[in-house]
Parts: sequence; C-alpha cells; structure tokens
Amino acid sequence: MFQLTRKKRGRATPRAAAALLGVAGLITMGAAVAQAAPSSSSAAAGPTSVHSCSQAVKPGYATCFALKRTDKKAHAMAANGLPSGFGPADLVSAYSLPANGGSGQTVAIVDAQDDPNAESDLATYRSTYGLPECSTANGCFSKIAQDGSTNYPSADSGWAGEISLDLDMVSATCPGCHILLVEANSASMSDLGTAVNQAVSQGAKYVSNSYGGNEDGSEAQSDSSYFNHPGVAITASSGDGAYSAGTEYPASSPFVTAVGGTSLTKDSSSRGWSESVWETSDSEGTGSGCSQDETKPSWQTDTGCTNRMVADVAAVADPATGVAVYQTYGGNGWAVYGGTSAASPIIASVYALAGTPGGNDVPASYPYAHTSNLNDVTSGSNGTCSPSYYCTAGQGYDGPTGLGTPNGLAAFTAGS
Repeated sequence: MFQLTRKKRGRATPRAAAALLGVAGLITMGAAVAQAAPSSSSAAAGPTSVHSCSQAVKPGYATCFALKRTDKKAHAMAANGLPSGFGPADLVSAYSLPANGGSGQTVAIVDAQDDPNAESDLATYRSTYGLPECSTANGCFSKIAQDGSTNYPSADSGWAGEISLDLDMVSATCPGCHILLVEANSASMSDLGTAVNQAVSQGAKYVSNSYGGNEDGSEAQSDSSYFNHPGVAITASSGDGAYSAGTEYPASSPFVTAVGGTSLTKDSSSRGWSESVWETSDSEGTGSGCSQDETKPSWQTDTGCTNRMVADVAAVADPATGVAVYQTYGGNGWAVYGGTSAASPIIASVYALAGTPGGNDVPASYPYAHTSNLNDVTSGSNGTCSPSYYCTAGQGYDGPTGLGTPNGLAAFTAGS
C-alpha cells in the first residue's frame, strides 16, 4: 500500500519524515480544525489562514490541501453584496470559460469522511450566485460512500471544509455539470483510492482529488489499483507545502493531471487578470518538483527531470486571492479559501466543459498538445531549486504552474 506521510520542512526522505511524525501521527483526523495551527501566512500585516485538515497524519493516510482565511469574517460581504472572495463570474472571466456549460457531464469529488451539510451548503452557495439548483431531488447532486451506498462515514469538520470548497468550485466553474460526491471511509490511500474507483464505476469522466502525501516507492501499485482509468480526466492537487515539501502523490501519477496554484489578480491588461506563482513562505505555496519514483510520461517533454514532473497546469490557489466558500459543518457560513484544493476541482470542471475525453486517452496529455491555448504564467517562484524551472516560473513549462492556466477550453480537449 502506498504510504502517505507529511513533511514539515526541507526535502527529507519519506522514511525520515515518517519517523519524525511518529508521535504526531497519533493525532486523529477528526480533530483537524481544532488542532490546525495557523499557516505560515500569519504575518501580522498580511492575510492569515489555517489548514482545514490536520497536517500531522499517520503513515498510510493523506491530508487535504484546503486553506481557510482567518482574517476574513465568515459572513463578510463585499461592496456588491456578494461574499468576499472570488465567485463564479470571476473564474469565468479569468479563465475565459462559458458562463453556462457542462450539460450531461458529471464531475466527481473524492474526499474523506462525511460532511452532513454538504447538500444544504451547496444549495446556499448556488442560490447566492444565481446558479441553477443542484440537488438530490432534481438528480443533479449525489452523495455516496466509497462502497456506493448511503452508509456515510463519520463526519469530520476539517474534511467538511475541503468538501465545501470542492463542491463550490465545481459549481462556479461548470454550473451545468452534475456533481457526485464520493466520501471515503477514512483518509487512507486504500479508502481514497477505492472511492476514486467507485466514482469511475458510477460513470464520472472527471474526478478531482484535493489531497496527497509523500512518495515512498510504492506509487506504481497505487497507480495500477486506483488511478489508471483511460478516458477519465483525473486531477490532483500538487500540494500546499511549496517546493520544499517535495512532490505529492497522487499528483505525481502519470495517469493524473497535476494541478499547481497561482495568485490571481484583477488588472487593466487586455485579459483583465494577471497570475503569478503562489508562494506565501518557504513552507507554504504551490507544490512542484521532479518525482522520485514515477516514470516520465511520453507527452511530458521538459529535459531537466528524467522522471514525472509536477505540475501540468494550474489555477488560483493563493488564500490571499482566494475564493468564496459556504460551509456550516465546522464553519460559520461564508469564508474565503485557498490552497491547491481549489485548483484541482476547477481544472476537473474545465475538462468537463471541454467535452468527453477519448476512450483510450490519458487526458493529462491534452494540454501538452495545446500549449498556445493556455495563459503562460511567467513570474514568481515557490522556493530555491536547481534546475530553476523546478520552482521558478518562466516562458513555457515550469514546475509550479506547469504549462499555465486555462484560457478557454481548447487545451483540455482531445486532438491536435
């Protein structure tokens, strides 16, 4: 089984990281929010945030990558009467997406534990922004356990924040899509992977995973068991520990689209927006790097890394330029969230807007055939590295943002 551990700083080996976390690993996921320490974005003059899920987890378990702003009132509204943080219209504008789309498509969200308020919170988010109803009653929304039943796992307030973020980002990006929430029994790789398989067996062609952990050499087994699904666009967050944390799995899987994170800002350019690599500190920012173990796929052509390189593409993730989310289980309503947890469901939804993948394709390859149809992010870094593109943005491909961010749908379609 793939052993997931979390490294705090530096590029320690997975075994060393696991040893360091031996005591901390006894902390349960159920107390994630209560135990989550402020992230390193807690400089007095700037935005502050906390990890939604505990970052100290047992070997064999994952953590989610949602970051919740703590310097914004939960119910704060902007001058236009809408919640603080970017909403659907902002994402549609920033990434040149159709305002309505996704009819007939289903985006699956895989997370651990249960959010008992998931559907009601989703209804509030969508009604606030004037999006179509998406409920169990009208067949748009479904929530199942990893075995396909409605015997949901135990509730967890930390993962509930992740679930709210994921559901809201699918709604914002692809308002016409159906949404399938698959809740794993725990944050173990075996349970989360089983939930991925369940999502695919339910017919979802787009599956978002906003969780991960360190590589340990057993990724090939997990690839074969859980992530090798031709014709299905599977996305995974690259992580929130910046370059120093090393590459995360399943983002490093060659069967997955690895999604990095940006800071997104409105400006006076012709696009109306600008983006740079998200980095809050040397231990908080978008993940990137050269995989220790995963083989380089044929469609990835950078020459400085002989193995799989992370990331492939990116979207907004900086909590300082974060998105509006509605959460009541473990939250007080409206909040501003960030983390590459926001970016993964956005990209999964863009794939859904772009249309059904080819039946034998690995959709992670699509952006590499359409590099001119992406917003190339050329500024910022998430650490210190060599070669420099592992952690520093530049023209063309780079680790933190991959080939860039969506500029319409063409980069996420099959064909040349």
